[in-house]
Amino acid sequence: MTDKTAPEPPRKSHMAPMPEGARPTDANAAIVLSDGSVFWGRGAGAEGVALGEVCFNTSISGYQEILTDPSYSGQIITFTFPHIGNVGTNHEDIETTGRAAHGCVMRAPITDPANWRAAQHFDEWLKSRELVAVTGVDTRRLTRRIRDGGAPGGAMIHAPGDDIDPGALLTMAQSFPGLKGMDLAKEVTCAAPYEWDEAAWAIRSGYARQQDPKFHVVAVDYGAKRNILRCLAEAGCRITVVPASTSAEDILAYNPDGVFLSNGPGDPAATGQYAVPVIKKLLETGLPLFGICLGHQMLALALGARTYKMHLGQRGANHPVKDLETSKVEITSQNHGFSVDRDSLPTGVLETHRSLFDGTVEGIRVEGKPVFSVQYHPEASPGPQDSQYLFDRFVQSIAARKA
Repeated sequence: MTDKTAPEPPRKSHMAPMPEGARPTDANAAIVLSDGSVFWGRGAGAEGVALGEVCFNTSISGYQEILTDPSYSGQIITFTFPHIGNVGTNHEDIETTGRAAHGCVMRAPITDPANWRAAQHFDEWLKSRELVAVTGVDTRRLTRRIRDGGAPGGAMIHAPGDDIDPGALLTMAQSFPGLKGMDLAKEVTCAAPYEWDEAAWAIRSGYARQQDPKFHVVAVDYGAKRNILRCLAEAGCRITVVPASTSAEDILAYNPDGVFLSNGPGDPAATGQYAVPVIKKLLETGLPLFGICLGHQMLALALGARTYKMHLGQRGANHPVKDLETSKVEITSQNHGFSVDRDSLPTGVLETHRSLFDGTVEGIRVEGKPVFSVQYHPEASPGPQDSQYLFDRFVQSIAARKA
């Protein structure tokens, strides 16, 4: 890791958000929602057009991890925190090198980086990942639109020197089918199995390596975040990562001590067409299973429950969740637009965690079996570390079964 900063693009002096309606003279970017709303702005990052579901994230840090989270595939992120880019970017705080968020919307212009870990200006980093961004948008107004009307389809453009046709962008936004029914895991999963041994990060020494694994875990990659794998390694696991479509027979051929079901994007019912039969077979083996996010939702489907598309979803690093078995409240990191239907949970499947924001199901476990899952992200990347004990719980369930 170096402290050098990449050459900086010219800074914009404008601070006030641009108005809706007629195009301001200095606007070279815009985002148009499927309801016809037009938000003008100034472009950042790559030039071009991006299409997706427009959502908002309430985190005040971790924009680099957020934008590289594969669970955001198919989405454009509106950051509610105004100062995005102020700590620059680096080569460590990424969750995938592949496909993730489609673009982002920001309130303020990107500022110069002010952090000792900064290796590249955020604007240059966006360009390097071919991500379109729009700044100068009234993100409060946009967030209220999403909150009240649900997450809409949207089309955004960064086109310096070119005409911007809001009508054409509206047509694109209205053509976006929405995430319901989309199997996006197939777009972000790994192409082939691989071994993972990278563990926790430490200041000035970077990421450690797993030297003495106690157990072998197969992680099914529906869009896995790197820091989840690091947490498993830190907890004492040797990890084999396999593609989302891997059969139960192939998973079991690795002779794992436990199986992890990863996070990921899209509709769990769509991905579940091929994933749920596999999970059902894994449940029959008695192996410990641990699911996060999409993995949690598909585990619920395999157990006989239902999932549904949420009005706007939950995305941020400040979501309170109550552990119903201990009454402890955890502040959690979240990123999901689907949820498990509480009323559909079958006998023997218990709700263990509940959102204190909207009362939705945040965790389940199977009575008498080493099988559990959570909706939120205990790996805390970004976010608080209140829930990292869940990785130890998974490892303890493996140890108990092998005892």
